[in-house]
Amino acid sequence: MNSTISISSTAQQYLDLEEKYGAHNYHPLPVVLNRGEGVFLYDVDGKRYYDFLSGYSAVNQGHCHPKIIASLVEQAQKLTLTSRAFHSNLLGEYEKYITEYFGYEKVLPMNTGVEAVETAIKLCRKWAYEVKGIAAGQAKIIVCDGNFHGRTINVISFSSDPTATKNFGPFVSGYESIPHNDLPALEKALQDENVAAFLFEPIQGEAGVVVPDAGYYTGVRNLCHEYHVLMVADEIQSGLARTGKMLACDHEKVRPDILMLGKALSGGVLPVSAVLCDDEIMMTIKPGEHGSTYGGNPLACAVAITALQVLKDENMAANAAAMGNLLRTELKKLNSPYISIVRGMGLLNAIVIKHPNPDAAWELCLLLKENGLLAKPTHGDKIRFAPPLVINKEQVMECVGIIDTSLKQLV
Repeated sequence: MNSTISISSTAQQYLDLEEKYGAHNYHPLPVVLNRGEGVFLYDVDGKRYYDFLSGYSAVNQGHCHPKIIASLVEQAQKLTLTSRAFHSNLLGEYEKYITEYFGYEKVLPMNTGVEAVETAIKLCRKWAYEVKGIAAGQAKIIVCDGNFHGRTINVISFSSDPTATKNFGPFVSGYESIPHNDLPALEKALQDENVAAFLFEPIQGEAGVVVPDAGYYTGVRNLCHEYHVLMVADEIQSGLARTGKMLACDHEKVRPDILMLGKALSGGVLPVSAVLCDDEIMMTIKPGEHGSTYGGNPLACAVAITALQVLKDENMAANAAAMGNLLRTELKKLNSPYISIVRGMGLLNAIVIKHPNPDAAWELCLLLKENGLLAKPTHGDKIRFAPPLVINKEQVMECVGIIDTSLKQLV
């Protein structure tokens, strides 16, 4: 199969450079991109592709959205970084904007998604000792099997993926993992008085877009309230209009105690993340106890405000809901013997490949690439389909056609 994949001499030069000088910590598709616009990416040979990964949902607003780029350029010509040693004219404006946008009292700005997760964990532990009254060093956080919250040593300490953990120990203690989408298991775990928080992804993206049963978010909210533990939602991938609502938790009108955002918070322009919660939790952290040189920098503040405004102004959540329903409906109509499951919410979707070849999902992604659509497998047999939220009906139908053609080429 791989022998049918075309790689130009121009592209091969770039691949060779990465192979020789870069760490081999990723296994990308053999495509070299140099331009993006809206739902499209273009390679160094000028070929156009539909982007069905969206930078793992960092490019919800579409590649190089003109309003976001305009904010980036305008602010970059004025001031990019002060560090938090000084105030900037944009930090307070951004903090007011994002807290009112999501309905929280405070925000702590960071850069990457995993930094937001680490921040939330520190807040949980601080709150556990200073508000809930858990004995020093005894706080526990409940997590879910199959989770993916990042790759720091602390975060992989509660991963159930051997790829993430093998030969990286020793690990950090203080976590207990339970089955995802299992309210009885959660209630049992919460009976431990040392539990400070339940940290979860409303939709497990890296696990293959695993959507829990209806009522799960409500059940989590009720149990966390009953047992006086924090409900901590990692909406870094599932948030910001991706699922057809601004947050996945909004589908059940549930408000987490701590909310983590990232990825599309900058529209894919630069690393921006945020942790939102109320004063009772946030004000447990005092000066010098947590921070980041780049967190809350003026450039990030300007870009994030525009990225959030674009989501509302262009009704991207509604479009994600409509186009996601269309995509799943049309994929099911294909009746491909190689698709065992089509699942998702909004424009966060996945198919599960059923094929005697264990590498079939990878082979299919290579065929999709040849036919003009970029997607990537996860966990072997699953492929995420998550295009930018600006995709329209005609483009969805064209993409379904590409997927159909590629499936028929799979042998």
